[in-house]
Amino acid sequence: MSEKLSGRDLLKKAKDSAALLGPEEVHEMLSRGEQAVLVDVREADEWRAGHLPGAVHIPRGFLEMQVDDNLPDKDAPLIVYCAGGNRSPLAAVTLGQLGYSNVKVMARGYSGWRGLGFEVLKPTQWTDSQRDRYSRHFVLPEVGEEGQTKISSSKMLVVGAGGLGSPVLYYLAAAGVGKLGIVDFDSVEENNLQRQIIHSTSRIGENKAASAGQTIADLNPDVDVDIIGERLTPENVDEIVSHYDLVIDATDNFDTRYLLNEAAVKFGRPYVYGSIFRFEGYASVFWPERGGPCYRCMHPEPPPASLAPT
Repeated sequence: MSEKLSGRDLLKKAKDSAALLGPEEVHEMLSRGEQAVLVDVREADEWRAGHLPGAVHIPRGFLEMQVDDNLPDKDAPLIVYCAGGNRSPLAAVTLGQLGYSNVKVMARGYSGWRGLGFEVLKPTQWTDSQRDRYSRHFVLPEVGEEGQTKISSSKMLVVGAGGLGSPVLYYLAAAGVGKLGIVDFDSVEENNLQRQIIHSTSRIGENKAASAGQTIADLNPDVDVDIIGERLTPENVDEIVSHYDLVIDATDNFDTRYLLNEAAVKFGRPYVYGSIFRFEGYASVFWPERGGPCYRCMHPEPPPASLAPT
């Protein structure tokens, strides 16, 4: 007959079999640069209150369902922790049963780590409305709350609020980009409206940057919109580009492309470029600071007008 254990017996057995490390030992290991994956098995509200830097969050209740995607290497050294040291030994047992070969448990958990004054990270405190708005991002492993925090703290410049810039601005605003700069000196015309979806009939004659800003304010009030309703020139490009993390070129002329490319290179910003002609499109990212080419590397000189139809 199999041994019948109470819940407390099972917990004691898990603790007795666990390879324990004190928070001091874990801190020393990480300070030495030793490789180990920190696994936080607490609940989501506990994680949001603070967690160890670099930790992977897998609540114990979802461990079996999420572990394969989050921890694909079963031979990697793992250090599991919870709040005070009860859930983590049980999680370590489960990980062992799933084939993870190098699992240790941090004794005293997050409380012990924080009590010693070691660094903790506190995620963005989202309002109920924001948590609802970005809920689909939060459940994506590729984004999650950490990714949404990066999105919401980013500053992006979009030059051109026409056919290319309209969907770009719409989706960046919907995603919750923290600050959107919109550069466009042109006015909304009726013949724009079949493709420039960020504008409306009621705004015909208005500046496109201002019109786009109104749409974004209605779509997502979290976004800080910087309306720059003027032409980009050699005199103002540096001042404008320097305030943003990323530059998106949604223009339709080569002079502006080269101007933006050179400013992006100067300030080390990634330069996202797109163009379209009828049913053909092209998009690319240039970021010389990360070792790649720039736009001028690909096109040293603009083509003759006969080869660049509007």
